Amino acid sequence: MGEIVLAAKVTHVPSMFISDRPGPHHGCRVAAIDGLKRIGDLCRERQVDTIIIADTHWLVNAGYHINANPKMKGIFTSTEFPHFLSDMPYSHLGDSELGQSIADIATAAGTETLCHRDVETLPLQYGTLVPMHYMDVGESMQLISIAGWMYDAELAESRIVGEAIAAAVSASDRRVAFLASGSLSHRIPPNAIVNDYLFKISDPFNEDVDRMVMAMWQEGRIQEFLEMLPKYARDCTGEGGMHDTAMLFGLLGWDSYDGKGEVYTEYFPSSGTGQCNVVFPVAH
Repeated sequence: MGEIVLAAKVTHVPSMFISDRPGPHHGCRVAAIDGLKRIGDLCRERQVDTIIIADTHWLVNAGYHINANPKMKGIFTSTEFPHFLSDMPYSHLGDSELGQSIADIATAAGTETLCHRDVETLPLQYGTLVPMHYMDVGESMQLISIAGWMYDAELAESRIVGEAIAAAVSASDRRVAFLASGSLSHRIPPNAIVNDYLFKISDPFNEDVDRMVMAMWQEGRIQEFLEMLPKYARDCTGEGGMHDTAMLFGLLGWDSYDGKGEVYTEYFPSSGTGQCNVVFPVAH
């Protein structure tokens, strides 16, 4: 019987890469990087076999999609921020069996989901690649990437996918870490001023709500948070519509979950958006 041994909401901001380089921004994202490194260490300590990432940079238009190709290898440059993130090599091994099981269970529960196991040209997005890079996983653990940005889907559908992940893991022999890879609020400032916002939020209202949400997580006020999630995602322009977050809490048990989030990276603004690394305890 498999189990989920780690669940987290994580950042994937590309400015972590300029933080790594010599120059005026060297070290600017060390807290975010250190948080991901700690999560990678937790994966190793808990003997994780497979990491599942809901990636809010993977946009899909029809159906939910899973990348579980056996081999995922390439060199990545972000089309959005090529001046931040470029020429990053990666090599990961997909968990095709578990990916297919998730798709089958989610589809049977009413959310059509397709698992891709033999499409070598299907690329990974940086919502998957950046956390994997800083967690320093490589090929030591298998990977499943799930689209976390649905063009026109309800959060209730993503909850079903999260529940399907939990069911598929339970029916397997895997020890799994799940990462909801996306920001909190996600309003990027207009192009004319965006360069002035590398360390600022685009709207103080968004920051207030983001910080309130993190307090809810830390205090275990999960049912209250879930009740406001659709409005939060809409009014604060949650990244990918916050489908990754709906999957996370679906996997954890939705409003029956009584855990309290543990902050691994304190809240920080990045290019107008709100970011964090938060780990949610799971029952063992």
